[in-house]
Amino acid sequence: MTKVIFRDHAGETREVEAKNGTSVMEVAVANMIPGIDADCGGACACATCHVYVGDAWMGKLKAKEDMEDSMLDFAENVQDNSRLSCQILLSDDLDGIEITTPESQ
Repeated sequence: MTKVIFRDHAGETREVEAKNGTSVMEVAVANMIPGIDADCGGACACATCHVYVGDAWMGKLKAKEDMEDSMLDFAENVQDNSRLSCQILLSDDLDGIEITTPESQ
């Protein structure tokens, strides 16, 4: 099991446990985390699961593939630490990962 710490734009946090191999998006949807809509269900075909990854965790993620990079063009307020949560698969290396959801527009 891997711990995921979700933080909203106002700083409120929720910690949840999830199985390794599960995407951050799946964890967010299962735990009704506000700000992660996941309209495409994890197919990397929208940007409604856009999140900000804590800086300490960026180097532990696999590199963005072209499809994810293209989809982030549709997200608002993209930053250097922006990722699509459907593309982040949990593993022991990501135990305690910090995820911030963008402010809803």
